[in-house]
Amino acid sequence: MARRELRISGFGGQGVVLAGQILGQAVAVYDKQYATFSQSYGPEARGGACSAIVVADEQPIGYPYLTNPDVVVALSQDAYNRYGRTMNPGVKLIVDADLVKIDANHKHTYLAVPANRLARELGRVVVSNIVLLGFFAAVTDFVSTDALRQSVLASVPKGTGELNLKAFETGYQYGKKLTSQNGGAHV
Repeated sequence: MARRELRISGFGGQGVVLAGQILGQAVAVYDKQYATFSQSYGPEARGGACSAIVVADEQPIGYPYLTNPDVVVALSQDAYNRYGRTMNPGVKLIVDADLVKIDANHKHTYLAVPANRLARELGRVVVSNIVLLGFFAAVTDFVSTDALRQSVLASVPKGTGELNLKAFETGYQYGKKLTSQNGGAHV
């Protein structure tokens, strides 16, 4: 696979940074490729804007920042307003269906997953980022599903593995159902 770039953005408390770390670890440790991870967040611990960037490649990465993202994930309206409206053609957008309202004139391909709602239905909204990662594995070829699943298990607190695997599978199945309805197309 060639160089792949991803931005996950939302607000503090959604697990954006952890999702980026898990994804980068999946690429580097479990898929045995190169990956860089960077993060930014506002001065507020919770509720402020935050973003995680993952760059992955089979070759060493000379420039660890986004040049042309392949996928942008927006988990809040502010994140969509900042990153989802100004995307280059060909960039795929993933949004939380309940937290982001897409502009009527939005011209790019996008997929929506109700990650917060699905996590709430599992009894813990804090696993919405893991639901998102499961969905991401189902609808993209950015990283292998097995690598991402292993990385989730290696990264979550002891004693929460079962819940987090259930969250991952919930997102994964939601994504598989969505892609089968769209002719099996990945973004």
